[in-house]
Amino acid sequence: MIQILIVDDEKIERNGIKFLLKQLHMEAEIREAVNGVKALEALEEKPVDILLTDIKMPFMDGLELAENVMKKYPQTKMVIFSGYGEFEYARKAMKSGVDSYILKPVDPEEFRNTMEKVLQEIEGERLEDERKEKNRNFVREHVLLSLLNGAAPQDLAASLGGADSLEYVQDFHNMMLLEFDREFFGRTGLDFLENLREEMKEPFLYLNMNPQQGIILLEREIDVESRKEMAQKLLDAIEEKYAEKCYIAVSREFVRPVKLAEEMERLELLMENKFYVPEDRVFSEEQQTEANLSQIDDDTLMKQIRQDIKMKDMAGLRRHFEGLCEKYQSKKNFSQMYVKFIFSNLLKDVYEILPKEKSGGLNQDIDRLYRTNDFQEVTEIINEGIKLLEQSFAINPQMEHREIETVKQYIYAHYGEELSVDMLADQVFLAPSYLSHIFKKETGQNLSKFIKALRMEKAKEMLEETHNKIVNISYAVGYPNVSYFCQSFREYYGVSPQKYRNQ
Repeated sequence: MIQILIVDDEKIERNGIKFLLKQLHMEAEIREAVNGVKALEALEEKPVDILLTDIKMPFMDGLELAENVMKKYPQTKMVIFSGYGEFEYARKAMKSGVDSYILKPVDPEEFRNTMEKVLQEIEGERLEDERKEKNRNFVREHVLLSLLNGAAPQDLAASLGGADSLEYVQDFHNMMLLEFDREFFGRTGLDFLENLREEMKEPFLYLNMNPQQGIILLEREIDVESRKEMAQKLLDAIEEKYAEKCYIAVSREFVRPVKLAEEMERLELLMENKFYVPEDRVFSEEQQTEANLSQIDDDTLMKQIRQDIKMKDMAGLRRHFEGLCEKYQSKKNFSQMYVKFIFSNLLKDVYEILPKEKSGGLNQDIDRLYRTNDFQEVTEIINEGIKLLEQSFAINPQMEHREIETVKQYIYAHYGEELSVDMLADQVFLAPSYLSHIFKKETGQNLSKFIKALRMEKAKEMLEETHNKIVNISYAVGYPNVSYFCQSFREYYGVSPQKYRNQ
């Protein structure tokens, strides 16, 4: 709604201007003031878009008012009314920032033309301001996404004109990572951000990382319990609205200065907890897997250890083996025979992957294990097997696990289709969260980010090398929602697909 202030010491004149304004049938809030002093008081209370003022008034005339308004409210459009004998005043007024002047008595047609011209200027300026703000937001989101993905802050700052250009990163205090089991963001007709605004009661910035992940950056300090409660309410709303399974990892309070890439790494590690405790949907640092391995059931923990052995993940194997030891050492209600049975099966799993020349000691070690009455010796026997495994891997190193290479080849061949961690895990018979973990360990990159990076690179190649329409390119690289594709491309490369092609 347009805000207008009419300033004239004659009530009849003010009424006449109000009448003419109503003939324009525009949405406007119209206020009045009897002189320049009262006008400035009204502007202090609430600025306006258009100031309509007479020249000759007591206490403060129209010229002095115009000079004050130009200094304090430079965006305000000013139209001044003058009589035939006041042309010199009008000329001075134009030098004081007045946009137009109208001779008295006011001609309705001239008034209409003048107001239409002023309104067009206001509309043009608003559109330009919106365009600039939109561009600033795009740059901001591009920078934040780049930082989350590990870009060097100094390189981004240099490209934007200095370190001050990244100061807004310090405005954030914590964040939440949302992750779905399959591609969720970018669906046609998805109104996720609008619903998110309705659910969130705190100031936030939302960033889409890829079709399965989104980030919520919170602008206010909130204690961890409140953040977890907020996350749970958001999960409930997502399930009710979209009938989709979602997980949320809640960050700690940011350490200053904020290093987004490190915080993102922490959240992705937290998200791996969904493998161990699939019934939980919200994860925080207080619930890290390492601190809770003793609470995990035998089947899940043994499955994880077998995955570690299969994937030659020695760090994971040792960590999960320690968790298994902690579990049985801290509880006295297990029989010795049951414990020995569990650990002998683990020893068999270790020996199964050893080369034949080193696997001959299995029966001897199992015999030692069943003869001992010392839990510490049981763990030492397993540790000896793990050391043999470690030596074997060192002699026959693999740059990449077969499963990871299989997954990568599948992505290269099917990047234009819907891809989910669950679907890819099925290809290599691994647990989805474990595939995510080992993929990042092998490639240094999150699986969802790897897929997005490949799709963006393929889209860039098509824009450079073909004349395909952007809508066709969007579909070809796995984005059925074209507007989402354009937004993702611009956030990734800093320019829209069309602008990239033109360049």
